[in-house]
Amino acid sequence: MTSARMTRAAAFVEPAGIASEQLLRRHVGAAAGRASSWVRQMRWRLAATDAAVVVASIATATAVGFTIEPPAMDAPKTQVFAIAGLTVITWLAFIAAAHTRDDRVLGMGPREYRRVANSTVLLFGILALAVLLAGVQGARTFVVIALPLGLAGLLLERWLWRKWLLKQRRVGRYVASAIVAGDAADAEYVVRRIAEQCCVGYRVIGVATDSPEHRFLDDSGNVVPVVSSISDVARQARELGAEAVIIAGRTPGDGELIRELSWQLEGSGAELVLSSRLTDVAGPRIHFRPVEGLPLIQVEIPQFDGGKHALKRGFDVVAASLGLLVIAPILIAAAIVIKLNGPGPVLYAQDRVGRDGLTFRMLKFRSMVPDADCQLPGLAASNDGAGLLFKMRDDPRVTPVGRFLRKHSIDELPQLWNVLRGDMSMVGPRPPLPGEVEEYEGHVHRRLLIKPGLTGLWQVSGRSDLDWDEGVRLDLYYVENWSLTGDLMLIWRTLRVVFHSEGAY
Repeated sequence: MTSARMTRAAAFVEPAGIASEQLLRRHVGAAAGRASSWVRQMRWRLAATDAAVVVASIATATAVGFTIEPPAMDAPKTQVFAIAGLTVITWLAFIAAAHTRDDRVLGMGPREYRRVANSTVLLFGILALAVLLAGVQGARTFVVIALPLGLAGLLLERWLWRKWLLKQRRVGRYVASAIVAGDAADAEYVVRRIAEQCCVGYRVIGVATDSPEHRFLDDSGNVVPVVSSISDVARQARELGAEAVIIAGRTPGDGELIRELSWQLEGSGAELVLSSRLTDVAGPRIHFRPVEGLPLIQVEIPQFDGGKHALKRGFDVVAASLGLLVIAPILIAAAIVIKLNGPGPVLYAQDRVGRDGLTFRMLKFRSMVPDADCQLPGLAASNDGAGLLFKMRDDPRVTPVGRFLRKHSIDELPQLWNVLRGDMSMVGPRPPLPGEVEEYEGHVHRRLLIKPGLTGLWQVSGRSDLDWDEGVRLDLYYVENWSLTGDLMLIWRTLRVVFHSEGAY
């Protein structure tokens, strides 16, 4: 920090007349220490467990190497041990260099896992090339054994730490206190989203807005106080010891205000965060292109064909094939129980709308009485579903066996055949009925740009408990921002949701 900037920041830190750089440096250090103490703790914990996993995997690979591939006379044990030690040090350096312990990715899931996986694969790619070129005996087992073993261990370890961190954040620990500043509507949206998503790591302690009469509530109904106007948020952040100021949407003065606010927060230890509704649409497709005097934000246009989607189709075929083989006993048992429960077919085929509006026959285990469709008009007034979606918590058409199948989502398992056929994907938007699609308005049709999924954001975020607008928002977000890593995460979350029967009826 330059002397001029420190002097300017001092005017906001202390009363007029105090401009001592030494005093400001002490203030900066103390504030930064308070704000980042939990981050330092997490980094040390992650570093320790990363090192334990890496050492264990390399040690295992070394031991196996000596057993199945004893070093030649010209490759003594000391050489293999030296390579093992160098690999450990380089591996840990690669993990650190990839910023896998950055506070911006702690607890965020896919981004953190992707960085760990990319750094590990890059290291072993270089190691494999070096082994091939140098012809070092006894080192090939590092690539063959340590790579899968270490990568699995690192991802498991990071997942366990993430679960622990999210558990702590749900009770208010390991979070940064924040003030949300902006227009009342935008600020309320950000307050609610942060309260819903504990993984973001913020706890809103107040709102800065020019509409003091507005009443802000989080998702639990707790009142979030209005602590200042937008122009006075920096001073209030200092007084309250806030660790972050979040700008919600557009504000009066916009760019000028943000620049002034960044100056005013110098030395406070608080970070400045910009929130925009754009991220709800674009998410990971946002890229920054810094140009002198003109910072540009590039929004990548979604692509619905090409290599990325071919890879998704390949994953669907493999996952559906393996899934059908593994759950074959469950499918057979469910079919027998349904048949013994009463008359009617075992499977229920229903027209659903897939990609580009094409209709296909989606398979499910029958969970209702045979004439359930004929009884639907008489139950329309009892709809518990959201928007165009018909759902009943206590649907009289559901059989006792069907209720059990629905509770544990066993009735959905035959859709693996639809995935294998190419009608559906393992992960995607909820497959709509033709009648629903006829009622779609405007952008809702974008749900049909990719194949519907056996699971998706809708299914793991509350399913039938979500309102219509939220379900549409989640589906559209997935359509434009999906990734294979994200798909794997959603499949894992689906298993947890199915186990707890969340939103299933």
